[in-house]
Amino acid sequence: MTSTVRLPEVQPLSTELELAGRRVVVFGGEPGALRHLARLCRTGAEITVVAPVVCAAIGAMAQAGRIRWHNRSWQPEDLDDTWYAVACTPEHNAEIAETAERKRVFCARADAEASAPVRQGRPDPGVALVGAGPGDPDLITVRGRELLGAADVVLVDRLAPLELLADLRPEVEIVDVAKLPYSRTVAQEHINEVMVERALAGQFVVRLKGGDPYLFGCGFEEVTACANAGVPVTVVPGVSSALAAPALAGVPVTHRGMAQEVTIVSGHVVSDYAGGLVDWSALGRLKGTLVILMGVTHVAKSSELLMRAGRDAATPVLVIQEAATRFQRVLPSTLADLAQDCITHRVVPPAVFVIGPTAGLKVPQAPTAADTASTA
Repeated sequence: MTSTVRLPEVQPLSTELELAGRRVVVFGGEPGALRHLARLCRTGAEITVVAPVVCAAIGAMAQAGRIRWHNRSWQPEDLDDTWYAVACTPEHNAEIAETAERKRVFCARADAEASAPVRQGRPDPGVALVGAGPGDPDLITVRGRELLGAADVVLVDRLAPLELLADLRPEVEIVDVAKLPYSRTVAQEHINEVMVERALAGQFVVRLKGGDPYLFGCGFEEVTACANAGVPVTVVPGVSSALAAPALAGVPVTHRGMAQEVTIVSGHVVSDYAGGLVDWSALGRLKGTLVILMGVTHVAKSSELLMRAGRDAATPVLVIQEAATRFQRVLPSTLADLAQDCITHRVVPPAVFVIGPTAGLKVPQAPTAADTASTA
């Protein structure tokens, strides 16, 4: 009599390093480093960037506390107690790699990445405005991901999920066009010029934007610039945080018998400012849901205007900061307490304000097995 012994399946060795909670260093702050930072952010590593100057998107990551930034040139001591390094400074890459080898630190050189095979069905030169959604890279549309994978050049801002850059081919040019509120920014005219210039040079350009290109995203300005230059342009809608953020926080913007209207406004400027176009007095008289984007800086003024126009001070408010990311925070408040709560809890952009009766709703909790047993 014979018996068969089933041996355990042999698992292939992983080529991924386990970096969660471990120190990694990226040398260089140009937009090309964003691809590597996106990959490292997925691992949960403790990331330090060493560079005298960084692009706006990297600066925003440091300001938000997602990475550390040492604004100076690299030093051999930067590789001490380091598990992994990426050299993205062409003038120093060889020196960094040699030092890392002596210190027995894994080091990748950005200028030594292998190029991917030539794409099949390469798009014609032109521009695609791709809405990347509210923050989770999985919320980009299928069409948006497809066009991103075909790009020669990607223009990205800080509100687009940077994780999407991790899968770009090594030869893809990344252009950081981040607009930081009341800080360093890239003029819209320059963004338009870069898109048109690259497309007319025979490249396929993806303008990767957070949310939806046509909701407070300057999308129509970019389409107009391309059309005036004779550049073919495609618009790929995206999931807007105006609707996604409340949903991810468990709140509907409409509800039968409670809210039959939704108004989405920009809180970037207030009514007494010369460029303000929002009629806050009219908004104060509405009874439905009001969603304010880009409203952190002027939250005290907008709250005051709404209450002055008739909105009840006890109106529920929900603040969703960095929606659809692992950093998402949800803060319940009221219209009267909103400004002070934002100070107390250190609310910073990007944040979405949901104002109205539905903001006070709570999803019922399903009974647990223990609850069911106790009532049996």
